[in-house]
Amino acid sequence: MLSGCMNQGSPSASNPNLPAPVSPVPNSTPKPTQTGTPSEAVPAPAPAVNQPTQPADKVLEQIKKMSIHEKVGQLVVVGMDGLTNNDQTTQLISEYHVGGFIFFKVNLKDTPQALALFNSLKSTNESVTGIPLMLSVDEEGGRVSRLPDELKKLPTNAAIGKINNSEFSREIGATLGKELKSFGLNMDFAPVLDVFSNPNNTVIGDRSFGNQADVVSRLGVATMQGIESAQVVAVVKHFPGHGDTAVDSHLGLPVVNHDLTHLRQLELVPFASAINNGADAVMVAHLLMPKLDADHPASFSKAVITDLLRKEMGFNGVVFTDDMTMGAITQNYDIGQAAVESVLAGGDIVLVGHSFDQQVQVIQALRSAVSNGTIPESVLNASVTRILKLKEKYHLSNSKCEEPDIKGLNANLSALLGKYQK
Repeated sequence: MLSGCMNQGSPSASNPNLPAPVSPVPNSTPKPTQTGTPSEAVPAPAPAVNQPTQPADKVLEQIKKMSIHEKVGQLVVVGMDGLTNNDQTTQLISEYHVGGFIFFKVNLKDTPQALALFNSLKSTNESVTGIPLMLSVDEEGGRVSRLPDELKKLPTNAAIGKINNSEFSREIGATLGKELKSFGLNMDFAPVLDVFSNPNNTVIGDRSFGNQADVVSRLGVATMQGIESAQVVAVVKHFPGHGDTAVDSHLGLPVVNHDLTHLRQLELVPFASAINNGADAVMVAHLLMPKLDADHPASFSKAVITDLLRKEMGFNGVVFTDDMTMGAITQNYDIGQAAVESVLAGGDIVLVGHSFDQQVQVIQALRSAVSNGTIPESVLNASVTRILKLKEKYHLSNSKCEEPDIKGLNANLSALLGKYQK
């Protein structure tokens, strides 16, 4: 047994803090029965017991019970300082009702510490709203790895691309998902679906599966499906494509001058494939794309998020921004206003990876925007609905985890690599 968390994602699992799954409801609305003229007798309705009933939408019922502050909190995933659940993380949960946390390498020293941190955050959260937290990392393989060093590292996407075997990619994704699940994590900002078309692009580099859209599509989708098979949310990134940039968006704002015709032929191909294969979450990059929107980065551009991603490409899932504390945003925009504009552009979750003060600034800006009507409550409710349905689908839970079997996980990965690598 890998850990006390490995069975939590089974389809039969129930979560008392989120509504149970409901049967699909047809989109079409039945036409009302035509009534007779006043002189005609109207038949008495059949007994209620014989009338078919549609199951209530439990997520919508839950939303009706939530305060505005609780709803706004679901729109924000935050990072943290330190190695333990502290006064700031407790405040972020209890006062600001954040929807989740993202963890970086500096937060995860070793397995016992990481497990204690995750379990402690769950305990604090359970006593507040009870809606389970998104507990997330960027775990891509290669140089982008957050899990404790006791775990054997996965190969880079570039190395996987050279092997170019979809089943290997799927098994790597499943292995990655199992590792995260064994710690009680439930979300991975991966896989990277950027096509590595610019050799000067060091921020992506070996994080990409390669420079051919069809290869990136096939291997990326397989990896996504592998991660999801462990009941871990895979957030594909960095829409609409960070592969042809020379500026690192952690430091500044990259400008991509491609038009839609070019994007449809290259950068968008892997994302379209992921969406067609059921992707549940997409991260939008901090890229300025003047031929789509000269005034807003993609991460808060209506032209990119609503018109392109949602309407043209048909994505109905959860949209994340990239980290709003990256230089692309902080050097050029007010972070609170950028967060508000992201939601208005069609996004759902604002990622704020660093700085308690900036996290509070974002939450306060969102609260004010809802309060003064800048963000209509209908828009807020639509995002919260998507978020809670995602949490329900993946059976997110406040349940604590036992220590994972690191030796077993490492042995499984070694066997997998030995099977495909020569």
